[in-house]
Amino acid sequence: MPKKGFGIEVFLRTRPTNKPASGFSIDADDNYVRFEFDKNLEKDYVNNHSTIYQFDHFQQIMPMNISQEKVFNAVGKDVIESCFNGYNGTIFAYGQTASGKTFTITGGAERYEDRGLIPRTLSYIFNEIGNRSDTAYKVLVSYIEIYNGQGYDLLDENHSSKSLFDLPKVQMFENESGQFHLKNLSIHKADNEEDALNLLFIGDTNRAVSETPMNDASTRSHCIFILQLEAQKNGEDTKKVSKIQLVDLSGSERVAKSGVDGTTLNEAKNINLSLHFLQQVIVNLNKKAKGQNVHVPYRNNMMTMMLRDSIGGNCKTRMIATIHAKAAHLNESLDTCQFARRVSLIENDARVNQISDPAVIIGRLRKEITELKAEICLLKGSDDVAEMLLPEEIDE
Repeated sequence: MPKKGFGIEVFLRTRPTNKPASGFSIDADDNYVRFEFDKNLEKDYVNNHSTIYQFDHFQQIMPMNISQEKVFNAVGKDVIESCFNGYNGTIFAYGQTASGKTFTITGGAERYEDRGLIPRTLSYIFNEIGNRSDTAYKVLVSYIEIYNGQGYDLLDENHSSKSLFDLPKVQMFENESGQFHLKNLSIHKADNEEDALNLLFIGDTNRAVSETPMNDASTRSHCIFILQLEAQKNGEDTKKVSKIQLVDLSGSERVAKSGVDGTTLNEAKNINLSLHFLQQVIVNLNKKAKGQNVHVPYRNNMMTMMLRDSIGGNCKTRMIATIHAKAAHLNESLDTCQFARRVSLIENDARVNQISDPAVIIGRLRKEITELKAEICLLKGSDDVAEMLLPEEIDE
């Protein structure tokens, strides 16, 4: 059965293939995925390891032929809806190289129906804004890439070169209250869906992509598309603010198996190191939930610092685990499912983010002061004030 509760909800998506491994099976109705490996029967070798693994902790196991629209409706729609009510939301994709993470998060460029979670989120947000005339909204967009451990602003307005290293480097600072701030990350106001999609296009154009034996156009970095949503009902002093993060993690891969070298090898090492730090955070959060006094090492890596609220903090978070079904990739797919199980045990403390709007409060107080001054003058018997008021206003 799907997992219930307030923890991180995990969904499983399998890259379509006509030849899934004989040891791999999924049951979308009963919500489990199963791996079965042959025992090593070499002479004088004893294999005491389990050869059958079954995972049933997923919120939903999606069929291979699921459409992008159904993925958004299942994973993203209610998370984005809750952001209108002041909750932070994060959706991130995790899996090995070429398992479908970028297709899930950003989508394909050939067909309109292949749009991923980010463009569908933008469309949903601006459609909702158009239907809510009693509330004023502001949408702000940022897009950051973390390449070899260093952050880059993908939306730099002055960027004209195609080189990633010409982009401004983003630095992260922590204040005395423990909150992280990003320096040199630009923030852009989007008044409509077209503005937001244009920013997405600019950012995707600037991303670092390399050819690998696993993927002709592999994204060699972690990318986080950030939306800040402010909502204020007409006449109210307070406004609800939320942050939406849509995260395309770079693919995990076994370097010896992938056959990469040179720059691509260095990229793979940095990718695996950052994912290792993410796993450390997950493992220690699990220990902390069991009552152990452990340190959660968010500060080990920029990516884990940026996901601090998303994993174990103030956020409604969902993860999409993407896997291969072919025999050559079963070990990596098994690793992804084991990681997803640990993620599913984490509980977040999601709460409404609401702040007072000083401009509205000041305007209201000025109006009250003006009214009070007029009332004082009237009580003192000022003829000038009395002549300006109607009899019923004087009585009031």
